[in-house]
Amino acid sequence: MIWCVEDDSGIRDIELYALNSAGFETRGFEDGLSFWEALKKEKPELVVLDIMLPGMDGIEILTKMRETPEYNGIPVIMATAKGQEYDRIRGLDLGADDYIVKPFSIMEMVSRVKAVLRRSQPQQVSKLLKSGGLVVNMDEHTVSVDGKRVQLTYKEFELLRMFLSHPGMVYTREQLFSQVWNMDYMGDSRTLDSHIRTLRQKLEDYGKMIETVRSVGYRWEAGYDK
Repeated sequence: MIWCVEDDSGIRDIELYALNSAGFETRGFEDGLSFWEALKKEKPELVVLDIMLPGMDGIEILTKMRETPEYNGIPVIMATAKGQEYDRIRGLDLGADDYIVKPFSIMEMVSRVKAVLRRSQPQQVSKLLKSGGLVVNMDEHTVSVDGKRVQLTYKEFELLRMFLSHPGMVYTREQLFSQVWNMDYMGDSRTLDSHIRTLRQKLEDYGKMIETVRSVGYRWEAGYDK
């Protein structure tokens, strides 16, 4: 089920029609309050979220979703008006999975929805990634620290998966941004640094194993056992 939150009924109807034509079940909302009430009863697979909404705007909604463990794993594509670069960067910093710029083509929107859904699916390879008491379960898409479950966003999970898959390997900022965000690195954005900082905090003592390689990127210290 794909949910579209858009106050312009004309745009919303086109979004819903296009996604329905592509085989998705859909539901539309004209404001953030009605969306949030519905979210308490049902969870969508993905949300296409307009930034400029009456009452609770898209940035407020995204922030609230990412702060709520029950909803922080739901993929979100932000819809922004042309020229709102600050809002796009802010949305990515807050955990948006992608964005589209209005006016956008329907084919582009459907393509981005499909791409984000593919990336957000749990890994099918059956295995655990471990470092000391830090365990990443690829099948269940869960993370635990010394037996305690840790709630990560999709982007944080993917960063951790990359680090633990190749301990000691240095990932450049460009590589991380390309593989996790599936887009070119925006050198003036603090999106990556913000996600790394939050990931370190959530991993507690293990967070210090994410090493900053000056002028290059990040890596997970190899051979670590807390």
